[in-house]
Amino acid sequence: MALELDAALEVRTCAGGQEALEVARSWKPNLILLDVMMPGMDGPMTLEELRRDAITQNIPVVFITARTQARDVERFLQLGAAGVIAKPFDPMALAEDVRKYLQAS
Repeated sequence: MALELDAALEVRTCAGGQEALEVARSWKPNLILLDVMMPGMDGPMTLEELRRDAITQNIPVVFITARTQARDVERFLQLGAAGVIAKPFDPMALAEDVRKYLQAS
């Protein structure tokens, strides 16, 4: 909801990993935010599937998670994530964080 308040960002939400794969394939977003813990297919599994698909393999993915110990962050980056945003996050700063990742990609 915090991102939807920023008119410069087009936001789509998905209920889980499988839906995210389908939406990413058809929409081809500039950035994907994934929760690590999701029903059905978790964030790391979703990222793995995104990387296997030629259409989605180059879309930057940022995890949003409470799992921010150094070893967890390193694992997410090794999986191919562009970064990690820690939970709880400041909803007022989230759009700025997202824009930083968009500019970096």
